[in-house]
Order: sequence, then structure tokens, then C-alpha cells
Amino acid sequence: MSATSATPMPPARLLLELLIDAGQTLSFCESLTAGLAAATFAGVPGASKVLRGGLVTYATELKIELAGVPRELVDKHGVVSPECATAMATGARQRCSSDWALSLTGVAGPDSQDGRPVGEVWIGLAGPAGRSESIAAFTSQEQVRLAELVRRSPLEGRQEIRESAVQRCFEILIERLTGTIEP
Repeated sequence: MSATSATPMPPARLLLELLIDAGQTLSFCESLTAGLAAATFAGVPGASKVLRGGLVTYATELKIELAGVPRELVDKHGVVSPECATAMATGARQRCSSDWALSLTGVAGPDSQDGRPVGEVWIGLAGPAGRSESIAAFTSQEQVRLAELVRRSPLEGRQEIRESAVQRCFEILIERLTGTIEP
């Protein structure tokens, strides 16, 4: 790479700029990442212009109490599910009064959780006009690679899953804001 080549903008920085340009705000509801997404986003200078706040709902009960995820949904689908991710994002958006909310729930390992494999991560997205959805953070091949990494090195593997999920959640909202993909 030459000295004149442009370095790609980190996703958190690009997301911040897009939200500022749109005049919109952001909040988070995090389980698997325990605040890492909000902290990563807040690390970008100027984040205070759009970041409303976040909920760390590592415990199942806090997903219900703080994020407003219906207990029936948790009982039926579990906390590592697309349904829970969507409900977490919807709850964060409402409770933090933001235009957009991102949520992260999944299994970092070293063991599976409630029949869900290591590396399964769901990202919830709630936006203006009440739109909400969930997206798998990783392809099945990526999940297998991440699970193997956790098996070989639990600390390194868990951190890789968490950091990769954070970057992926930023990319998903960037894709929505730029119209790269529609919900």
C-alpha cells in the first residue's frame, strides 16, 4: 500500500458521520458484548452528538426488566434468537428515545447455551417508523471458524466473536443508512 492510498474509514467513524448527516440518534442493548459496542462507538470523537445511551442486559432477567423483552418470547425462543434480538433493539430504541437501536445477543463460548452453538450471534436493529429486524452476525462457515478458535483458545476466541459482532452491527446499520441493502 502506498503512502498516498486512502485508508478505509473504520465502521464506527463512518456510522457516526452518517448519523450526524441524517440528524439521527443511536442507542444499544447488549448482552454478548456487555457494552463493547457502545464503548467502541463512544470512542469515536463526536459520538456524543448522536449516542443516546445503552442497556447492558447480560442477565436474562434484565432483558425482560430493562429492555422490555416479553417473558413469553424468552420462554418460547430463548435469549439467543432473532426474536429476542429484535425485541432488545426495539426496547432500547423506546427506552433511550433514539432514532435507531442496535442489539447483540449470542454465544461466545466456551460452551453452547440452551442448544445454541458457540459463534451464533444475532444483531437486532430497530429504526424510525417502527421498523425492526434481526440479522445473523456470521455465516455458518464463520461460526464454525469462530467456534474452533474458541475451542483452541477460549479467551482469544471469545474476544474475536465479541469484537467481530460489534463491527458487524455497525456495518449493518451503515448498509441501512446508505441504502446498500433494504430491510
